[in-house]
Amino acid sequence: MAFDEAGEAAERPYELVVFGASGFTGQFVVEEVARAAACGELRGRWAVAGRSREKLRATLERAAERFGKAAEAAVLLGDVGDAGSLAAVARQTRLVLNCVGPYRFFGEPVVEACIENGASCIDISGEPQFLEGMYLKYNEKAAEKGVYIIGSCGFDSIPADMGVLYTRDKLKGTLTAVESFLTVKSGPEGACIHDGTWKSAIYGLADQDNLRKLRKKIGYVPVPVVGAKLKRRGLVFYNQEFKEYSIPFMGSDVSVVKRSQRYLHTELKETPVQYGAYVNIGGLGSVIKLMFAGILFLLLVKFSFGRKLLTKYPEFFSAGRFTKKGPTQKQMDGTSFTMTFFGEGYSEGQDPQSGKPNVKICTEVKGPEPGYVATPIAMVQAAISLLEDTACLPKKGGVYSPGAAFSKTKLIDRLNKRGVEFSVISKPEV
Repeated sequence: MAFDEAGEAAERPYELVVFGASGFTGQFVVEEVARAAACGELRGRWAVAGRSREKLRATLERAAERFGKAAEAAVLLGDVGDAGSLAAVARQTRLVLNCVGPYRFFGEPVVEACIENGASCIDISGEPQFLEGMYLKYNEKAAEKGVYIIGSCGFDSIPADMGVLYTRDKLKGTLTAVESFLTVKSGPEGACIHDGTWKSAIYGLADQDNLRKLRKKIGYVPVPVVGAKLKRRGLVFYNQEFKEYSIPFMGSDVSVVKRSQRYLHTELKETPVQYGAYVNIGGLGSVIKLMFAGILFLLLVKFSFGRKLLTKYPEFFSAGRFTKKGPTQKQMDGTSFTMTFFGEGYSEGQDPQSGKPNVKICTEVKGPEPGYVATPIAMVQAAISLLEDTACLPKKGGVYSPGAAFSKTKLIDRLNKRGVEFSVISKPEV
């Protein structure tokens, strides 16, 4: 029998519940949970939750075709607009895997229900405003209840956040700065992304000012810069290492890594690492296309009719990159990502506060298609780490980034076994 914080026997029939299980990403998360159950990584019973019993059953049937009995999960009904139904779901489980986005519209009721009813919650949000808003509003409450609310546990931002920690742990000495470069390769079928991500980007960019206000409210203590200051690169630059053009990565990685580094510095007295994130986009042709698309996007995003247009015609405005249908199985099979980390720091015995960095290291995280293959793997392995590595989690509950929550757990080992692989490319050289 499991005991909760108060020491009473916790009658929770399910280890985890996948909420939004019949949605585009949710269905892949369900398959990944079924796989984890089939090979004994997930012990105990699990459930799926959402608005439509029929759709949830259909999702489970698809998973059962691949994983047999492991996909036998309970079906619970829960709706973001119905607080009572969310409370009923949260009371029955130790952990909710929330797949219902955009999170800025639909995320908070789930977080609130989980905290009120003593369940932890993991999501795959790449929306800094939602993630940091939840921190401001619920961090203390979650700590009181002893539950963990951990955002951005998908491709945004586990590879980046855990990749920085991996790089730090592989450097003998003190790591002070890291830059990451993302390359996404697709096969002959090309690659595309479901338009849910597109919507999150539209509303995120439209709301930049409120994110600044939110950060003022939180009143973050500045993270000290240790070692040489990391220079910010331009909007587009030619990258000698990869022989192609790169641009700053627009996702949540930088903000998530910064939150982890702030936590590890203030709570665990670890040396904070500076971080910059970039994405490789190819040759000059790609740069020109992207610049036109980017300017149009930034103009339209400012006005409500522009946002309506962007939301209604994702394929047209993203040159086919985002579609309402999402990628085909063939497209997903042919797509993979590599995130390469270039770190610098100071060798053992060197004072990072003086002189130039004198060690370098290169590491990488490689994995399958980011959105719907790597994301469910990251989310489910984070869930298993939360359920199994309890002694290695932060001592008290709260709202955490992945690096803050999982830095001492076996998450990286678990990901390596599942094909999201962390490795050292070049040993630290002095």
